Amino acid sequence: MEMIDGIEWRVSEAPVPYEEAFAFMNQRAAAIREGGARECIWLLEHPPLFTAGTSADPAELFNPLDFPVFEAGRGGRYTYHGPGQRVGYVMLDLQKRGKDVRCFVHSLEQWMIDALARLGVNAHRSEGRIGIWVGDGPGEAKIGALGVRVKRWVTLHGFSLNVDPNLTHFGGIVPCGIAEFGVASLASLGKQMPLARVDAALKGEFHHFLNGLKGRCKVS
Repeated sequence: MEMIDGIEWRVSEAPVPYEEAFAFMNQRAAAIREGGARECIWLLEHPPLFTAGTSADPAELFNPLDFPVFEAGRGGRYTYHGPGQRVGYVMLDLQKRGKDVRCFVHSLEQWMIDALARLGVNAHRSEGRIGIWVGDGPGEAKIGALGVRVKRWVTLHGFSLNVDPNLTHFGGIVPCGIAEFGVASLASLGKQMPLARVDAALKGEFHHFLNGLKGRCKVS
């Protein structure tokens, strides 16, 4: 276990079953609300699975490989998780960090973009489309997803970055409801690297992420 700015960082080496992560996240968020636990960032992988957000449309789930599907309770639609993808669960108390949900989401996006920049990847937001993107024009593709829930000012869920997952697995869904664009990974961009290097980039930009909270970010 590591502490950064009083926030607990957990990193799991082996894939974590979704049910286990979901239970921990909800229990930890409740304890944070009651003042009985520290805020927490948890970096992990999952076995292959799909999660459904509150806006998920069953018509966007094909699932030819019959992966498990879980109701996540977060915002958004269907998302894939699997080995080779870095998932970050973010459990923070916004009551002491600005109480601004839009600012939190904006800062979370910027954290992903800044971490990718450290890894030599130029990523960006795309107007009208959820997620973090690389490339432009017809070749634009999604490299990161995010979906969050805020309950009594404590955040749950978080983000995922495609490091070297099996990209064919995304064909079991319409990722986040966006059918006309593809999915990218660091590996597909020629950036082969261990998850530990991605973790280091996220840690390196964590202070900037925290500084973006407390209502200081500019969200149009």
